[in-house]
Amino acid sequence: MTVTVFIRYQLDPFKRAQFEEYSRRWLSIIPRCGGDLIGYFMPHEGTNNIAFALISFESLAAYEAYRARLRQDEEGVANFNFAEENKFILAEERTFLRKVAA
Repeated sequence: MTVTVFIRYQLDPFKRAQFEEYSRRWLSIIPRCGGDLIGYFMPHEGTNNIAFALISFESLAAYEAYRARLRQDEEGVANFNFAEENKFILAEERTFLRKVAA
């Protein structure tokens, strides 16, 4: 069963450019570590402090293996540190979804 991780970010609205940079860095890191990156999504109109990411995995076990590889990946660790140092992500929520209809 494929599992898609839906990540909801609450951003500092004055640091959206930094979140965009952070998101672009994941484009090569996530697939290298085993995730199927569907995409990162930024506000276009309306609310200016919420962003989303969607990443799919073959199973929850595949997700756990991905997380372990991510913690060992130099670029991944550097990107997590970039977010922590610049504090543009104020909160992060993860929901694990399964597809019920196409």
